[in-house]
Amino acid sequence: MGRSIGFLMLIVVVAIGGYIYTRQAQSVTTVGSNPETTIDVTAVRNDLLAIAGAERNYFASNGKYATLDELRTNGDMKVQNRLNYSYSAQTSDTGFKITADYSGPDPKAPKHFTVDETMAITSN
Repeated sequence: MGRSIGFLMLIVVVAIGGYIYTRQAQSVTTVGSNPETTIDVTAVRNDLLAIAGAERNYFASNGKYATLDELRTNGDMKVQNRLNYSYSAQTSDTGFKITADYSGPDPKAPKHFTVDETMAITSN
């Protein structure tokens, strides 16, 4: 009797764990309406972190933040151009904000990503 109750409890725990796992996996993989969009979004987030890192390095060396063209010209940034995304930068004496704007065909893709000197990426 004790073994059968233990086995039933094991089945219940595995079922609950499976349910939680599928819910979390669903929230991670539903960026856009196709796998290519999910790959692009991941790449854009990596690009934003690389650009933000280049900005921070440039600031440490020069005491100011740079435009994207300055970062590219100096070789501080090696970010590819993405087909459906364009990057822009706003800099000031105290910080920066890098923006990636989406212009592709996927209506469910996030339209804007931003990163600032805190290295926090936001999307909307």
